[in-house]
Amino acid sequence: MDAQNNKNLNSAPNSVPFVEAILYWLKLGFISFGGPAGQIAIMHHDLVENKRWISEKRFLHALNYCMLLPGPEAQQLATYIGWLMHRTWGGIVAGTLFFLPSFFILVGLAYIYMAYGSVPAVAGALYGIKPAVVAIVMFAAYRIGLRTLKNKLMWGIAAAAFLAIFILKLPFPLIVLTAGLIGYVGGKHYPNYFKLGGGHGAAQKSYGAALIDDGTPTPAHALFSWRRLWQVAISGLALWLIAMAVLMANYGWQGAFTQMGWFFTKAALLTFGGAYAVLPYVYQGAVEHYHWLTPTQMIDALALGETTPGPLIMVVTFVGFVGGWVTQTFGADALFASAFIAATVVTFFTFLPSFVFILLGGPFIETTHGNLKFTAPLSAITAAVVGVIVNLALFFAYHVFSPQGLTGQIDWLSVALTALATLAIFKYKANVILVIIAGGILGMAWQLLA
Repeated sequence: MDAQNNKNLNSAPNSVPFVEAILYWLKLGFISFGGPAGQIAIMHHDLVENKRWISEKRFLHALNYCMLLPGPEAQQLATYIGWLMHRTWGGIVAGTLFFLPSFFILVGLAYIYMAYGSVPAVAGALYGIKPAVVAIVMFAAYRIGLRTLKNKLMWGIAAAAFLAIFILKLPFPLIVLTAGLIGYVGGKHYPNYFKLGGGHGAAQKSYGAALIDDGTPTPAHALFSWRRLWQVAISGLALWLIAMAVLMANYGWQGAFTQMGWFFTKAALLTFGGAYAVLPYVYQGAVEHYHWLTPTQMIDALALGETTPGPLIMVVTFVGFVGGWVTQTFGADALFASAFIAATVVTFFTFLPSFVFILLGGPFIETTHGNLKFTAPLSAITAAVVGVIVNLALFFAYHVFSPQGLTGQIDWLSVALTALATLAIFKYKANVILVIIAGGILGMAWQLLA
């Protein structure tokens, strides 16, 4: 039996039919809970350890590239592996199925929220979930900070970013750009201060021969060529221009759908450090500038986003749905149609750059198999992201603890629920989804008692 097992491990699996891959990516879209860390762990367990579709070294090589890109790294990793196995359509299918189940789940939740949010049971659940969200955002800042803030300079960048957005109200893109420039210059003169913390090192384990193994030649479609690079770049730009042209022709530049497409294109290019990093920018635009939703609805969006599979950036689908519902583009009698189209527009423009980045840069990464040299700017940006997320946590805490503003009373029950959620997550390492569910149950119970 041992000899047979060793023989199986020494021989690579048979080629994977496209239909089999499609079924796996669809399944992954329904089970990808736990944020990027959990999603990457699921893919590693399935694709590296069990199915052996790709080796550990090639898996981590792809992941290192995805970590340097703006956008949801786990979704981009799925796109990369799908592309490597089954060409362009393999990448498009893998990346789309990664978030498509979450899209329909969030649309359903958003409809219930807008149509029945005032129902006591729903309102009570949301009341209990919001304090849990405050704790979750604080934990996100702690987790990223633990990985990134390795020296006084990184702490200084994080503090400066916090002051820039909290006191000076500077826009998030400017903070990201400044941090990146600091990292670029500092990486040249003080490289030891800008080593990327928590990076993924070289592979240390082998789970047997893989279909795409360490020494497997790069497939012909994944070889770098300038012609293919320009084809992808032009195709991606053309898709964006056609979509924007259709929106402008039908709704004008100032139309809600057109502005959503433009705004979330910019947001998609700023998601360094994960969804928590771009949420302040989404808040500045969607809440303060466009008034597509209220601060309370923004918190609720994050709460619902945390409870669904798929990348957390899918929060923008909820934001788009609420924005479409509020703007009533198709009239008061077609609220769902307006909201659904808005959610679709927002999701399309948010994820389009991710596909372009993978299909554009993947061949270069596969061909070179070299070390990436852009970690210093990313390290500085990630440090700045910590300060921005701390500001986001304070923003959420303010609206949860004092819903009537500074002159109103403190909601001490929300404070207590936040303290309990913080204790559960920080000390007892409780699962985030379980904490949210527990908060929702407590909120519903309190609503019934009240």
